[in-house]
Amino acid sequence: MSEKKVRVRFAPSPTGALHIGGVRTALYNYLFARQQGGELIFRIEDTDSNRFVPGAEEYIIESFRWLGIKFDEGVSFGGDKGPYRQSERREIYKQYVQQLLEAGKAYIAFDTPEELEAKRNEIQNFQYDARTRGLMRNSLTMSKKEVDDLIADGKQYVVRFKIEPGEEVLVDDLIRGEVRIKTDILDDKVLYKSADELPTYHLANIVDDHLMEVTHVIRGEEWLPSAPLHVLLYRAFGWADTMPRFAHLPLLLKPEGKGKLSKRDGDRLGFPVFPLEWHDPKSGEVSSGYRESGYFPEALVNFLALLGWNPGTEQEVFTMDELIKAFDISRCSKAGAKFDYKKGIWFNHEYILNSPAEKIAELFAPIVANNGIDATMEQVIKVTAMMKDRVNFVSELWPLCSFFFIAPEQYDEKTVKKRWKENSAQVMMELVDVLDGIDDFTIEGQEPVVMAWVQSKEYKLGDVMNAFRLCLVGEGKGPGMFDISAFLGKQETIKRIKKAVEVLG
Repeated sequence: MSEKKVRVRFAPSPTGALHIGGVRTALYNYLFARQQGGELIFRIEDTDSNRFVPGAEEYIIESFRWLGIKFDEGVSFGGDKGPYRQSERREIYKQYVQQLLEAGKAYIAFDTPEELEAKRNEIQNFQYDARTRGLMRNSLTMSKKEVDDLIADGKQYVVRFKIEPGEEVLVDDLIRGEVRIKTDILDDKVLYKSADELPTYHLANIVDDHLMEVTHVIRGEEWLPSAPLHVLLYRAFGWADTMPRFAHLPLLLKPEGKGKLSKRDGDRLGFPVFPLEWHDPKSGEVSSGYRESGYFPEALVNFLALLGWNPGTEQEVFTMDELIKAFDISRCSKAGAKFDYKKGIWFNHEYILNSPAEKIAELFAPIVANNGIDATMEQVIKVTAMMKDRVNFVSELWPLCSFFFIAPEQYDEKTVKKRWKENSAQVMMELVDVLDGIDDFTIEGQEPVVMAWVQSKEYKLGDVMNAFRLCLVGEGKGPGMFDISAFLGKQETIKRIKKAVEVLG
C-alpha cells in the first residue's frame, strides 16, 4: 500500500496582523510540504466571532504573497475539500457534535458564567472534570426532559467533551518525541457553544484536519497542552488510524531577557514583528512591517528558517529552493529560539551583497528620482554596484551616494582640518592640469597618469588623494577616487576641484 500524500495546513485567525511567529510556523509547514512532495492548505479559523478584525484575512494572504510562501488550496486558493473558512462550516460541525453526544463522549452543560465563577471561589484550583462535573448543571446530572425543556426554552448551553480519568495519552511528536499525559489533569473542554452555533478551536480543528486529510500538524509550542485532548477526540470519533503526526515548534523568545517575543519588544528595540505594515482599524495604531522597513522577503525567510531549525552544516545563506532541499523537521530545536533581530539585518545585508546591482538599482532608482535627480538607469546601476556592499537596506544608499549626483555645497569641517594641507590648493590646481590632459577618462585611463605625476612630484599619495576626495565628495567617504572621477566625467571632476579650491583656499 502506498503512503498517503503529505498534507499540512496553516490556519490563522483573522484577529489582527500576522505575528512573525505565525509566519515562521507557515514557513516550516511550507518547507515540510515541498520537501515531502506534499500540499499546503490555507484555512481560516474564525469561530471566535468576537475577535474578528476586518481586513485581517486579506492582510494575511498579502503577507504570504510577498514572502513567496505558496498555498495549494484553501481560502482564495480553491480546492475540493472546502469550504476552508470555519464560519462557513457550521452545519458540518453540528453533525459531529451530535455524534459525540449520541455516543456518550460529550455532554450538554448549562452552567452560567456566574455559576462557574462561584464554583471557582468555592473550590480551590477548580476545573470542570470527572471530579466536579457531578456538582454542575449538565446532562449528566439532569433528566433528559429537563435538558430538552431548557433547550426548547432557548437557554444557552455548551457541549463539553467527557474526559475519562485514569488513562494515559501518548502524543508522538516529531520534534519532542513521546509525550505522555495522564487524563486526570485534563478538564472537560468546551467543544461547542449554542450562543453563536459555532464550535471551539478544539473540535473545529479535529474535524477539519480529518475531512481535509491532513497528515501532519506542525504548529507552535503553545498548542502542545491541547495535543492530548486532540488525540482523545480522534479516538472518540473512531479516527485513530488517520490521526496526523504532531510537531510542536519552539517558541520565539525575546531578544534579551526571558519570555515570548511580543510587539512591545519590537517597539522598544526598533524592529518589526509583523511581515507588512498593519493599520489597526479599531485603535488606528500603525505598526511597522518588514516589507515597508526595507527587508527583502528572501532575507526574512532565510532569517526565520534558522530560528529554531538547524541544517546541520555551517551554511547560513539559503535560497528558498535550498531551504526546501535541506529542511528536516527532526532537526528543529525543542528549546525556544532567541529572536536576534540584528541577525535579520545581517541577512538583509547579505542579500543585497549577493544580488546583482541591476536588481538593487531598480529599487534605488525611485529614491534617486524622489530627490529631484534625473539620472539614467545606467548611472544608477553604476553607483549601486560601487556602494551596495556598504548598506543593510536600499534606503541607506542615498545619504551615502548623493555626492555622485549632487556636487558638495559645503565641506566637512573635521575632514578639512585633517586633510586640507597648506599646499593642497596648489596641488589640486596642478591635478586639474593633469586631468585636463587625459583623453581616456576611464579608471584605467586616469590612474596610471595621475600616479606617475604624484611620483614625479614626490608628493605623498595619501595627501593628494584625501584632498582630491574632499573636493569631489565634500567629506572623507566613498569608494576609490578613480571610480568617483570616472563616474563624474572630466568636466564635472575639474569643476568640483576648482570650486573646492575657491572655497577652501
